[in-house]
Amino acid sequence: SIMINSNPETVSTDYDISDKLFFEPLTLEDVLHVVRSVNPKGVIVQFGGQTPLNLAKDLWKAGVPILGTSPDAIDRAEDRERFQEIVEKLGLKQPESDIVTTVEKALAVARKIGFPVLVRPSYVLGGRSMEIIYDLETMKTFISQVLKLFPGNPILIDKFLEDAIEVDVDAISDGTMTVIGGIMEHIEEAGVHSGDSACILPPLTLSKKILDTIQVQTRMIAEELQVVGLMNIQYAVKGGELYILEVNPRASRTVPFVSKAIGIPLAQLATRVMLGSRLTDLGFTSQVWPKHISVKEAVFPFNRFPNINIALGPEMKSTGEVMGIDLTFGSAFAKAQMATGAGLPAGGTVFISVHDYHKDKIIPVAKEFADLGFTILATRGTAQHLNEGGVKAGIVHKVSEGRPNVVDHIKNGEIQMIINTSIGRRTSVDAFHIRQSAIRYNIPYATTIAASKATSAAIRSLQHNEWGISAIQDYYR
Repeated sequence: SIMINSNPETVSTDYDISDKLFFEPLTLEDVLHVVRSVNPKGVIVQFGGQTPLNLAKDLWKAGVPILGTSPDAIDRAEDRERFQEIVEKLGLKQPESDIVTTVEKALAVARKIGFPVLVRPSYVLGGRSMEIIYDLETMKTFISQVLKLFPGNPILIDKFLEDAIEVDVDAISDGTMTVIGGIMEHIEEAGVHSGDSACILPPLTLSKKILDTIQVQTRMIAEELQVVGLMNIQYAVKGGELYILEVNPRASRTVPFVSKAIGIPLAQLATRVMLGSRLTDLGFTSQVWPKHISVKEAVFPFNRFPNINIALGPEMKSTGEVMGIDLTFGSAFAKAQMATGAGLPAGGTVFISVHDYHKDKIIPVAKEFADLGFTILATRGTAQHLNEGGVKAGIVHKVSEGRPNVVDHIKNGEIQMIINTSIGRRTSVDAFHIRQSAIRYNIPYATTIAASKATSAAIRSLQHNEWGISAIQDYYR
């Protein structure tokens, strides 16, 4: 086996995974130089993320044999218009969307499908320049900026499904049989990049009807595309309905997590499938439903970049990930947080300041922290809403309201946990100072309601000493 990799660090711990290793840029020209040098019987493009997938069609046109899913099938999944044809043919649901190339068309589409909308340039990596937009003025400014950054590229506009649960599915197919490796429920709602959102395997809140529908639709898509190897699908669940967001006919970043969670080496099996083996020959013919809970959590570099906005959104910010495994969600999530280096407080004071849109949703979360023995402090508007909702909350000044303010309390070690949410890209000056102080003084924080709920479950587990340590193989028995 011969690997082409432009980043030495990603293979530094597995230097013997291939017989030969080329440190070359992943461009068509450089890859073709290697191909002509070694004359391979076949090339696998599924294990390098989006970059090699983008090269598949041109490599195929140059006469390079592509193993696994065909370049045309890859294009059918990647091309928005061709994929729309598949969605309609199979009778699947997808958020209303359109493709634009001008500011005027973008504004017209936004008026037609209604705000909020998710805007993203096509052919970008890591969710770069993606944004959830709530009004026409912001839309006009943002589209103008994107057209300057990516001249000539079409811009995709999708109806954003607020308060939807996002779901990641990794599956493997040999062209005739498709087996789901794992169904992962995101902890953060749809709108946070899948690389930044914590996720749970197996899912905890999805109904049997939704799970059955996910399995049926995943197999339908794999069969239609004639997938050979790995495939990742991102769904959203809203109002009891399943919507398909995107299909990636390749290995996703979640494959290592799923493989460890279920005890099955998916990448190894996919390689054998691409080389001609059948899943029946490999003994992997049905989905594994582990009895334990696995949580994947993202690791962020915010302490290295003091002026970055730490609020999560559709543009990916994480630089790594960890996982926690236990028999309960709270304990697994607590372990994942510890692995990121963020300790969770067993008691103390929680500071809460949320956007008006989240004020009703934060009340049950605040009640949970109060039940755990925490004192609640909040900015004036949030405190008033909490007190009216039956949660005793003290008032603390915003930075702009004078001193002592919330940042002073953080500096003095009087706040042990921070919950601070916002909507869209805009973040107030006060919120910026709060989040920067959280990083500077290493205070655990949550910028979404879902992360706040998960954190309270983890703290409850820690308070009750529910978690333990076991050899990982014990979980597969």
